[in-house]
Amino acid sequence: MELDHSKKIEKLRSSKEEVAKASGISVTYYAGIERGEENPTFAVIENICKALKVKSSEVLPF
Repeated sequence: MELDHSKKIEKLRSSKEEVAKASGISVTYYAGIERGEENPTFAVIENICKALKVKSSEVLPF
């Protein structure tokens, strides 16, 4: 089964706080993204990928 972007992001990170801070978003918003409750913009996903040091293709389905 293919994981959606929120679950892929969750599996890649070590600390919500560190990733949120490095991405320029709040921990609450970041946690909502992981739970699939928020619909982040591509720019936010791009910032999260940079913070995680992964390519967007590892997170996004395209």
